Amino acid sequence: MPTTTLRTLNGLDERPAALGDATLVLIDYQNTYVRGVMELEGWQQALDAAADLLARARAAGATVIHVVNDGGEGTPYDIRAEIGRIHPSVAPAEGERVVVKQAPDAFVGTDLGELVDAAGHRDLVLAGFMTHMCVAFTTAGAFLRGNRPTVVAAACATRPLASAATELTAEQIHRSALATVGDLYGVVVESPADLG
Repeated sequence: MPTTTLRTLNGLDERPAALGDATLVLIDYQNTYVRGVMELEGWQQALDAAADLLARARAAGATVIHVVNDGGEGTPYDIRAEIGRIHPSVAPAEGERVVVKQAPDAFVGTDLGELVDAAGHRDLVLAGFMTHMCVAFTTAGAFLRGNRPTVVAAACATRPLASAATELTAEQIHRSALATVGDLYGVVVESPADLG
């Protein structure tokens, strides 16, 4: 049986963000994650949900900010090469900003905070790759700077990992990360259709 969340104990708002009153932050939807050594389980379904989310945000007039991780030349995160570019299904439109980061929290060492502040909304909607890493840490970063994050679960994906001698599936890692977010850092909704 689920326990009381830290959000509940702290009296935090449980209403999901409304796209028309939020800034959409799309995190690391790079080709890095659709093939090769970093290919994620469920990436296609997550990208489909992300494309739906992006279309809804644009229709609502939301500010859209794309984030990419730059690991440097020759890495799977090389933004100068095709492998590190944003997947075409969620490619930035003209005027949509792209933030280049080098840490899991996209607010660290970037101008994301300034762009979010300039957009004028406390509410953020976040989604991306990987759920347990850059999505979770950027959501925590948003919460800690005073934003009100909502994460769209279906538009996120990750990969299997091991913890000591225990093998964890990608779905277990994904759901665990979302549970951590939902415990304190943000509201979690299942799909773009669940946004207020």
